Amino acid sequence: MTTMRAALLRAFEVPFSVEEVELLDLAPTRVLVRTRATPFCSTDVTSFHGRLGKVPPTILGHASTGEVIEVGSEVRGVEAGQRVVVPGTPECGSCFYCGIGRPDQCSELFDLGGVYPDVARTADGLLVNAAGCVGGYAEIMNVSQNQVFPVDTDLPWEVLSLLGCGITTGVGAVLNVARVRPDEVVGVVGAGHLGLWAVQAARLAGAREVVVVEPREERRAVALKAGATAAVAPEDALDAVREVTQGRGADKVIEAAGPPAAQRLALEISRRAGTVVLSGLKDVSGEVTLPQIPLAVQSRQVVSTQNGNVRMRRDLPAYVRLLERGALDAAPVLTSTYRLDDIDTALRRSERFEDLSGVFVF
Repeated sequence: MTTMRAALLRAFEVPFSVEEVELLDLAPTRVLVRTRATPFCSTDVTSFHGRLGKVPPTILGHASTGEVIEVGSEVRGVEAGQRVVVPGTPECGSCFYCGIGRPDQCSELFDLGGVYPDVARTADGLLVNAAGCVGGYAEIMNVSQNQVFPVDTDLPWEVLSLLGCGITTGVGAVLNVARVRPDEVVGVVGAGHLGLWAVQAARLAGAREVVVVEPREERRAVALKAGATAAVAPEDALDAVREVTQGRGADKVIEAAGPPAAQRLALEISRRAGTVVLSGLKDVSGEVTLPQIPLAVQSRQVVSTQNGNVRMRRDLPAYVRLLERGALDAAPVLTSTYRLDDIDTALRRSERFEDLSGVFVF
């Protein structure tokens, strides 16, 4: 019997329970990974309040990194001892979406109907599932072989952990989806961890101006340090973008905030025939209302992205190299480190917008 400590969400809006649980037997196609670092993502604040369809008892933490302990009998390409990134999105390679080059929509995640695999059992006999098929707020993860990606790098664990969600979504939204080109003007709505990675990627892609829209003054200051050429409050966004585009609006806009109002604002600050990329989510029942003229007759491309439309086997090595040479910098984004017992503190700090990326280290 293998046991581990995990932070369980036993009920919504009740403090996490850090306790010893028993791991279920390893299935032939699954992998055991000793967790080394897991970021506390802002979406888990939403999950804590029961607004993203999770079913307790569950282990949150939908992106992580660690070392392989054991592999199932049918696992290929992954070996014990390897450093791996465990992202929030698997790539099975065989479903319809993987077959058309869109593993960001892999059926192994999205066709589960919100029912995630059970990975452990509590001392009082309850089965525990792994939210997002990862369950990174635990000492050990039991994950699909399709969700484990080896990396050859000496990057610190806490930096590697950001490659499963924040970096892939923010950088991928710019490079894979918006496809920002040199000399373009880019708007970024939201200066949380996704927005700050989008800022860095836009500068990397050669954007002439990167205008960040963020209601919190302290985050606007971080955005400027991360490479934004301007950082303004939402009420000043349209004027700021028009000022650097001869009145047109931004060529590309990345929404990295979540509230429906932020997604509408992203559309409003874009130019005709521009591109708007939506990446945020606050509530499974949320709805966005958009003005019809800009949407229907001004030829804007309004697209959404999940995990930056990243293909992990293609993009992960490239992102690792960018981090290694300093072209992408985790310093502005990685604001705190925690132990597992501090999970309620991490939750409160994230909910109060005091952290950009707080990371659990094991």
